[in-house]
Amino acid sequence: MNGEFIIEILLVAICLGLGGILKGATGAGAPVLAVPALVLMFDVHFAILIMIVPNIVTNTFQVWKFRSHMPEMSFISPLMIGGTIGILIGTYVLASLSSETLSFFLAIAVFGYIALRLAKPDWKIEMGLAKKLALPAGIGAGFLQGASGLSAPVSITFLSAMKLPRPVFIVTISLLFAIFTIVQLVALWQGGLLRQDGMIFSVFALIPISAAMPLGAHLATRVKPDTFDKVILGLLALIAIRLLIGLLY
Repeated sequence: MNGEFIIEILLVAICLGLGGILKGATGAGAPVLAVPALVLMFDVHFAILIMIVPNIVTNTFQVWKFRSHMPEMSFISPLMIGGTIGILIGTYVLASLSSETLSFFLAIAVFGYIALRLAKPDWKIEMGLAKKLALPAGIGAGFLQGASGLSAPVSITFLSAMKLPRPVFIVTISLLFAIFTIVQLVALWQGGLLRQDGMIFSVFALIPISAAMPLGAHLATRVKPDTFDKVILGLLALIAIRLLIGLLY
């Protein structure tokens, strides 16, 4: 094991930990930071596998913790149904395209997420309109999840635009991510894309994410949300740029 590989492992662990901090603070974000970082070391296929166990465990935990804040099913149901449809389509794309194409797709998705967050920070989607948009939003988020392992450009942006209270946002996004990951796991298995080494890495990836989540929950009570968001968006921009540079050289 050479020194460069050890450094890469440490960097991945740091990114997973940062993702855990973001997850603990906002209920979302571990894949947003971790997947692009993992793609730098592996590829999109392997990065998606690595995040399966952390996604299922951490999101299930947060759904249970904030279960009393669950929004009405007339909003949740179409979001979940749309997400399931989108994941099945996205997983087919994952099996059909090259790693280079998917890396490019992921980088563009990250830039899209940043642009949408910066474009209209004060815009709010009322619940009545949100119910009508839930199905297409779920399909879009599920497609990105299946194809790139990152649904944030649609899912987080959509729910953030609703200006939900923090507990409601956390339980909603966590339930969405948990369902996404379970459906994706089945789709990957059906498509013959599951790898034993990827699942082993996935178990170990749970450690830095879970260890960092309590710190994120603590910081959420002390750091202004706007400041936290700006730091995360800056990190995302750097990761997306690095992904694109990696495709050129």
